[in-house]
Amino acid sequence: MTLPRPPRVRLRATTMLTALAALTATALAGAAAPAGAADGAKDVSYRGYHVRVPSSWPVIDLAAAPDTCVRFDHHAVYLGHATPAGQATCPAGLVGRTEALVIEPLDATGRKSMDGSTRIAPKGTARAAVPRTADASSGRIRQAVPAAGVLVTASVGTDDSAAQTILDSAALDTGAKAVTLSGTAATEAAASASASAVAPQPGTYTGLGFDPCAAPSNAQMSAWSASPFRAVGVYISGISAACDQPNLTAPWIQTQTQAGWHIIPIHVGLQAPCNSFSHKVSYTLSTAASQGHSEAQESIAAAQALGLPQGSVLYNDMEAYDQTSATCSDAVMTFLSAWTDELHANGYLSGVYSSAGSGMVDLAGEYTAGTYTMPDHIWFARWNSAADTDATPYVPNDYWAGHQRIHQLTGDTDETWGGVTMNIDRDYLDVGTGPFGNSTCSASLDFSLYGSITAGASGGAVSAAQCLLLRQGHYSGAVDGVFGASTTTAVRSYQSAKALPVTGTVDSHTWTALLSAGTKPTLQSGASGVDVMRLQRALIAARGQTLSIDGDFGPATTTAVKAYQTSQGLTADGIVGSLTWTALQAGK
Repeated sequence: MTLPRPPRVRLRATTMLTALAALTATALAGAAAPAGAADGAKDVSYRGYHVRVPSSWPVIDLAAAPDTCVRFDHHAVYLGHATPAGQATCPAGLVGRTEALVIEPLDATGRKSMDGSTRIAPKGTARAAVPRTADASSGRIRQAVPAAGVLVTASVGTDDSAAQTILDSAALDTGAKAVTLSGTAATEAAASASASAVAPQPGTYTGLGFDPCAAPSNAQMSAWSASPFRAVGVYISGISAACDQPNLTAPWIQTQTQAGWHIIPIHVGLQAPCNSFSHKVSYTLSTAASQGHSEAQESIAAAQALGLPQGSVLYNDMEAYDQTSATCSDAVMTFLSAWTDELHANGYLSGVYSSAGSGMVDLAGEYTAGTYTMPDHIWFARWNSAADTDATPYVPNDYWAGHQRIHQLTGDTDETWGGVTMNIDRDYLDVGTGPFGNSTCSASLDFSLYGSITAGASGGAVSAAQCLLLRQGHYSGAVDGVFGASTTTAVRSYQSAKALPVTGTVDSHTWTALLSAGTKPTLQSGASGVDVMRLQRALIAARGQTLSIDGDFGPATTTAVKAYQTSQGLTADGIVGSLTWTALQAGK
């Protein structure tokens, strides 16, 4: 049997250490002399901008070493702009971040990296004010220093205070030459994007693709038009993304899609709690759910900034983990379910990348259970060199069978096309635009009452039931509002899986189970959001109560919860915990 791909980080952790060591002596020759030996720090100077970093950090002058991969999984200081040639050498699947620093000119190239989160140091100063709310959730702190004409990017490890301490040490000398910024970073970033519309990605495509660590330049992508690939994976967001992304902008997305490339948007954020990464999902399930919602919001914001529209699939990169640990698997499934819920609530489709032997096994095991919201697409790592989407025995062939799969078939390979060499992972795609999941259903799920519906019925309630059954993996037909034979079969299948009476009729018990399906966050008065809406719908279905579906856990929802808990012999405290969710999801 061909084994699935092992964790990426274990394959690539030491690839560049030798190169970094070799470059250190040369690079330091162009920097200020080390200082602060007593406190273990040294001074690094670039264009009149000074900053203190640990003395053990290598300092790499990218002008002298343009073939260097600018990466954030090792401590280092990089001076100058990352080059396309250098980023092409980055190992394709680097994952994870620690503290590192990039100091580059604030010229036209540098300004392309600025966005609405970029801090601006006041005139004549080296330091930008720290905002009241943290802005390091993406794994970096970026600030422009016009007084020295530099853009400084600090990657964040387990504690953003370490990166902030380095930025707070900054100072200027008389060699600093000021530049003028016209307008805000957000205004300049918005102005750089054209008005051309981009279709939902990756769209409809069957064939080969590749994913590098950093988005290639336009010239490199043009050279690779000679390759058999027509899809490219790009890391658009996530605190565990390890490579600098100097090319990834909205105009880049537009240029590549117009050239016929299909974009695979990747978010590589929190990893399984039983893994060795710095940034992890919590073992506490309520926290894991909250993290899933937050990570999805971050990825949605990044997608929107890049011009990737609703209907696009955003893939969460969940690296291989110990699937035999039930507590670890529960945390991962809770996190991914919340990720999917949040994407659906905002009109995006959900994808999950993972090893065939860990994340895919867990997802397949929950496909019809109804406990978690399933992603719309899967992307499994199984390095068997087969250009197909066969994931057996890890995932049955009839799961995610409607053009909803990507297979990563090889990795860590250098390939040359059009005279350009890049380190890539190879993929084979069979993807389409839908309909998958609740996000693509136009039917409303909100009703004042959820009456019984059966074969021969038609209308909005039928469409809602079809959407929910589709989301739970029991229905694959059209969401057309017609309760025909295929809908009846799907209802019976769902009822059987949930140990409900198998009648083929969507009654109050079936409605309650369908509407409450998902994660089990603890909710109480004052809570808000999509999970509260899910709760409100289920309470209406369970007891026929009059309740607004507004996502606000106010007095009326508290009263409805207490009434439901009393009817089920539960403690009527108005707090929706695991026992209350379990009862609802059992259709009680």
